[in-house]
Amino acid sequence: MNHVVTPQDAVTAFPDFTEPTNAELDAIEQEMPVILADVDLLDAHIATLDRVPTKFDERRIRRARHRALAARVALLNQTTAGARLPGGAA
Repeated sequence: MNHVVTPQDAVTAFPDFTEPTNAELDAIEQEMPVILADVDLLDAHIATLDRVPTKFDERRIRRARHRALAARVALLNQTTAGARLPGGAA
């Protein structure tokens, strides 16, 4: 008979350095508007999975898609505004 044994030490014995760094947490915080907009878009799509979308549903999806795109553009603009090209080139 074969016994199934879980490697408990390997699962729970992670060192402290595996926690997210402050830089990683800051990056997540910057991306949070994009994440929330994507969640809203997914919610709008999920609401219509088991039925034919109504005009209201189509409008909700369209607006959620627009908000998600606007959040991505804002993040991209924020990221590129902080990065300067060498030599002062724009």
